[in-house]
Amino acid sequence: MKLKVQGYESLIRDSNSKAIVNVATTDYQLYMNRVKIREQQSDEIRNAVKEINCLKTELEEIKCLLKEVIKK
Repeated sequence: MKLKVQGYESLIRDSNSKAIVNVATTDYQLYMNRVKIREQQSDEIRNAVKEINCLKTELEEIKCLLKEVIKK
């Protein structure tokens, strides 16, 4: 059996588990959208770090090649 929580339209209490459950699907959708955006931002940062590390490696290779050319 589910009971309404006093003062809240979108909350109910499950009488078996005593849990309070938010039944507003829009709140859940907003939460899931925020989670998805956060994951995308993390992926973008991770990709940027990989690209930066790749550029650092390539720059080191260029520096080594330039040093070899200068020595000759």
